[in-house]
Amino acid sequence: MQRPRDPLSRWPLVGRERELEVFARVLANRRARGVVVAGSAGVGKSRLAEECLARAVRAGFRGVRARASAAAAAVPLGAIAHLLPAGVDLSDPIKGFAAVAAALNGPDQRRWAVLVDGLHLLDATSVMLLRQLMDAGLIRLIATMRSGEVAGEAAQTLARGDAVTRIELAAFDQDRVEVVLQAALGGPVGPNTVRLLQAASGGNMLYLRELVHGALTSGVLSSDGEVWHLAPGSRLPGTRRLTELIDRHLAAAGPAARPVLELLALCGPLPLADARAAASCQVLDYLEHAGLILTSQDRRRTRVALAHPLYGEVVRAGVLALRRQQILLGQAERVEAYGARRRGDVLGIATWRLAAINAADPAILIQAATVARNAHDYPQVITLLETLPEPQHTASTRLLFGEALSQLGRWEQADAVLADAADRAADEQEELAIALARTANLAWSNTDFTQVLAANRTASLSDRRTLQVNEGFLRIAAGQPAHGLALLEDLETQPGSIRDARAWLRGALAKPTALALTGHAHQALAWAERAYTAHLQLDDHILLPHPAIQKMPLVLALCEAGRLADARTTAAHAYAELTDSSVIARAWMAVFLGRAQWLAGHPQSARRWYAEAAALARTINHAKALRPALAGLAACAALSGDLDAAETALDEHRTIPPAPGFLPAAEERLGHAWLLAARGNLAQARTVLTEAAQAARATGHLASEAVLLTDIARLGGAQDVAGRLTDLAQACDGAFTHARARLATALAVDDPVQLLHAADELEQLGADLLAAEAATTAAATWQRARESRRATAASRQAAVATARCQGARTPRLAPAEATAPLTPREREIALLAATRTTSKNIAKSLSLSVRTVDNHLQRVYSKLGITTRRELAAAFGTSSRAAACNG
Repeated sequence: MQRPRDPLSRWPLVGRERELEVFARVLANRRARGVVVAGSAGVGKSRLAEECLARAVRAGFRGVRARASAAAAAVPLGAIAHLLPAGVDLSDPIKGFAAVAAALNGPDQRRWAVLVDGLHLLDATSVMLLRQLMDAGLIRLIATMRSGEVAGEAAQTLARGDAVTRIELAAFDQDRVEVVLQAALGGPVGPNTVRLLQAASGGNMLYLRELVHGALTSGVLSSDGEVWHLAPGSRLPGTRRLTELIDRHLAAAGPAARPVLELLALCGPLPLADARAAASCQVLDYLEHAGLILTSQDRRRTRVALAHPLYGEVVRAGVLALRRQQILLGQAERVEAYGARRRGDVLGIATWRLAAINAADPAILIQAATVARNAHDYPQVITLLETLPEPQHTASTRLLFGEALSQLGRWEQADAVLADAADRAADEQEELAIALARTANLAWSNTDFTQVLAANRTASLSDRRTLQVNEGFLRIAAGQPAHGLALLEDLETQPGSIRDARAWLRGALAKPTALALTGHAHQALAWAERAYTAHLQLDDHILLPHPAIQKMPLVLALCEAGRLADARTTAAHAYAELTDSSVIARAWMAVFLGRAQWLAGHPQSARRWYAEAAALARTINHAKALRPALAGLAACAALSGDLDAAETALDEHRTIPPAPGFLPAAEERLGHAWLLAARGNLAQARTVLTEAAQAARATGHLASEAVLLTDIARLGGAQDVAGRLTDLAQACDGAFTHARARLATALAVDDPVQLLHAADELEQLGADLLAAEAATTAAATWQRARESRRATAASRQAAVATARCQGARTPRLAPAEATAPLTPREREIALLAATRTTSKNIAKSLSLSVRTVDNHLQRVYSKLGITTRRELAAAFGTSSRAAACNG
C-alpha cells in the first residue's frame, strides 16, 4: 500500500518549472530589480515566491520576508517596519533612505532578497522605499499580487516597471494537477480521479490540497497498491478550512448578491435573463469582476455560472430547506413559462422539481430521462425513472431503465427490468429492441456464453437477419473472431441496411475488432472510422453507449497498422470522452490503452492504465475486463522489476474464472511469462508463451499470435518462431506484424545489419522497447566481432530508444559491453545465476546436469572478468527483488 505524504505538511513544489526558469534568469540579470508573482487566490503565489526566495538565498542573497495586510496598510511602513534599522527617521526621505541603505549595505556586500507577500495591500510609503532600494541595487524584490484586487497606484507602478518581471500564475490544467497529486501522494493517481479532483478544485492548488486532505481523512481517497483512486460515486468532503476560505470570499459580495449566488448554486448555469431575475445588472457586473461568476456565449444566448465548482457546494450547504424549495420551484416555473423550448429544459424542470418536492409530471420525467440518456448520464436516467410511478411505466421506459442499469454494471437488476420490459412489449419492434438489450447485458456480465447465445437464438422474432448480426457481435465479444466474421460477412456499410440500428452498430463495433485481431488491419481501420461516424449521427436516436466506444477497434487497428503513437492518442482522447459515461466502456478503453502502451514499450504508462481498468472493473465485478487488466499489470510490473506487484496481480488473476472477452485469453499469459523472464527462467517463459501462441492460433487471433511469438524470439527462441512469424506476415497486412517478422529473422541469424534495420523500422512504428532491444543486440554482436566503432554507434542508438522505455528491464537490454562474449546458452545460465538461482535449480529448469551448469558459469566468470554471482547480477543489471525471489 502506498503511503501518502502528510497532507498537512507542505506539498512539494512541482509543475512550476517554467516560472522558476523565468526567476532564474531574473536573478542572473544584474539589471533586473525583481519579480512580481500575480494570480488569483489559492493558485500558489506564496508557495512559488517562497521557493524563489530560497533559491536567491542559495545564490548568496540575504533573505527576508514581509506580509502585507489591510491592517498593516493603515500604518505607513507597517508591513516592513521589522526590516528597518532601529531609530531610523523617515520624516526626511533623503536622510532616512541613506540610513536604511547604509544598514542594508553590510561589509560583505551581499544584496538582499525581499519577499513581500501581498504587494497590492502595501501602503504607498513602503512601496516608495522599496522602489528606492531596488533602484539603488540593494535589494531584489520578490512580491505576490492578487489578480482582480484593487491596488494602490504606487504598487501598480512598481509591478509594471521595466526592471520588474511579472509572472502570471494560472490555475493548473489536468496534466499539471496529475503531476502535483503524484508528488503529494507518492504514487500514480488514476486518470478519472485526477479529472474529478481537477474539476472540483478548478486547478486551484489551495483548494486541491484541502480536497485531498478531506478525502484522505474520510477514506474516500485510497490506494489499491497500484494507483490512488476516489471511491466510486463518492462525494468529496473537503475540510472546514476550505469551507471557511470560500465562505469569506463569497461573503465579501454582500447580501445583494446572495439570491443570484443561491440560484446558480442550486440550478446550475442559467441564461442571463434568469440570473437578472435574482440580481441587478450592477450586482452581476460586480460578481463577474470579483471572479465569483463567469459569463459565456451559447450560440446567441449569454449564460451565467459560478466561477468555481466549490462555490456551489458552499452556497448550497447554507441554504435552508424552505428557501431551497422556493428557489427550485421558482426556476422550474420560470422555464415552464418560457415554454421549455431549449434543449435540456425538460431535464432541468424535472431535476429541480424532484429536488424540491420529490415529484414531477410523469411526461416530463420520461422526456428528461431520454435527454439524460442522450447525454450518457446513466445515473441521472436511473434517478428520474425510479421516481416515475409504476402505472406510468411502459416497455420503452423499462428498456431505457434497464439499459442504464446495464451500462453501470448492475447486471442482475438490469436483467430483471428488461424481463419486465419484454412482458410489456406491444409489438415486434419493441420485442426486438428488448431482446438486443438483454443479450448485450448478459454478454457484458459474467454470464456463461452458452446462455448468452441461447438467449439470442430463442428470441421468438421474425427478423432473423438482425439476430444473426447480433450473434456475430456476441461471438466476437466472446473471443470467437472467425465465427463472428462469418456471420457479419455481408454486413452493409450503412446502419439503415438492417431493421434495428442498434444491431448494426454492434456489428460495426465487433467487425473491425475481429478484423484487427485476425490480421486485417487496413479493413479494420476503414470499418472502425465508418462506424464511429455513423454512431455520431445516430447518437440522439438510439439507446447505446457513447460513440467513443467505437474507437476501441480503431485503437486495435492502429496498433496492427504500426501507428502506435496514433493508437495511444486516439485511446486517450476516447477515454476522456467516456469519463462521464458507461463504467464498462471506460474499463475496456483503459485496457486497450494499456495494451497500446505495452506494445509501444512503455511499461509505466501501461501499468497505470491497466491499474485504472482493474479498479473500474472491480467496481462492477466485470471479469471480462479485469482478467486482461490484471495480466497486463503483472507483465508491466515484471518489466519494471517490481516482482512482488507482479505476483500479487497474478494471484488475483488466478482467482477469477475464465471469462472470454474481446481480447484473446492467450494474451493474458504474458503476465506469467514476463514474471518468469524477470526471474531468469527464460526457458519456462518461452514454454508459457509457446502454449499461448498455439491457443491464439487455434482461435484465429493471428495478431495476438504474432505478439506472443515475438516475445519468444526476444527471450532466446528466435530460431523456433522466425518461420511462423514470416508466414503470419504474409497472412496479415499490418506493418507491425511485418516488422516483428523481420526482427525475429534478424535475431535468429544474429545479423547486426539486419538487427539495426529492424531497430530503425520499429522505431518508426513507435515500438520503442523492441527497437531498443534490436539495437542493443546488434551492439553486442558487433562487440563480439571486435567491431568497436560499429558497436559504439549501435549502443548510442540503443541508448536513445531505451531512454523512452520508462525503465523497462529485459534480458536483451543487459549492457552489450558486459555480455557480448557470451554464447546464447551461457547468457541464459548467467541470467538465472544473476537472480541467485542455485545451480541445482538452473539444471532442473534447463534439463542439464549441475556439473554442466557450473562449467558454463566458470566460462562466464572468465569471459566477464568476475568471480561472484553478485558481480554477475551487477553486470546484467538484475533487480535485487528478482534475486531475492530466487535466492
